[in-house]
Amino acid sequence: MIRALVITVSNRASAGIYADKSGPLLVSLLGEAGCEVDGPVVVPDGDPVEAALRDGIAGGYEVIITTGGTGLTPMDLTPEMTARVISREIPGIAEAIRQANREKVPTSILSRGLAGQAGDTLIVNLPGSSGGVRDGVAVLAPILRHAVEQIRGGDHPR
Repeated sequence: MIRALVITVSNRASAGIYADKSGPLLVSLLGEAGCEVDGPVVVPDGDPVEAALRDGIAGGYEVIITTGGTGLTPMDLTPEMTARVISREIPGIAEAIRQANREKVPTSILSRGLAGQAGDTLIVNLPGSSGGVRDGVAVLAPILRHAVEQIRGGDHPR
């Protein structure tokens, strides 16, 4: 079973102004996809995202998925914090997530989310909306196990 951590990035949810909705949804969807999931850990955007990612990597999670902080506002810094911790970018994942529901949600291409590898951990940024989380997991669920196996050094199936 894949060990996954969900991190919700939201200044308002972390301050208690409103409840986190995308994090619990992401936990549920990843569980349905066969992951053993912890979280959501709710943090404000900026340096706390980097700290939460580093804690997750140190905790031995195979997958860390963030939700939120991928937009264009000045406070949306999740991709920049993710770039600080990944050693290898996996652009195909992020591109597929942006394209997943583009016909219905044209603004999905504005997400700046990254996907990459940090040591033995796959990190993926998803948008903060429930729809963005659903679309992202629809892309990730079929490839998650293979991605984790590849990061561990596994061979391609023959």
